[in-house]
Amino acid sequence: EVQLQASGGGLVQAGGSLRLSCTASGFTFDDYAVGWFRQAPGKEREGVSFVGFSDGRSYYANSVKGRFTVSSDNAKNTVYLQMNGLKPEDTAVYTCAAENTKFYDGNYYFPRPSYNMDHWGKGTLVTVSS
Repeated sequence: EVQLQASGGGLVQAGGSLRLSCTASGFTFDDYAVGWFRQAPGKEREGVSFVGFSDGRSYYANSVKGRFTVSSDNAKNTVYLQMNGLKPEDTAVYTCAAENTKFYDGNYYFPRPSYNMDHWGKGTLVTVSS
């Protein structure tokens, strides 16, 4: 069964840090781009960070650039999102998603549209208190 498991959310004070994990089962990330999306109450879903496993490219939304870092552990089939300098406006449900990019032959852009993503994990709530 193909699954993505997102974890690591929690309650943290402004300025604090959290690390989110996204682990795949039933498939490997080798030919995938993996993205972290977030959705705050009353707001649209936002793609905050992406990483391409085949070429190592990464992307960060302006809202998180310089504070968030995406990384991967191929052996564990896991993608991480290290979030530092958290702000109250980072409060949202964070979800990871994966898109098979094999047939793009490297010709794809970031951010990936959410409707392109093939697999989604369940969300993990991040709450940043002021």
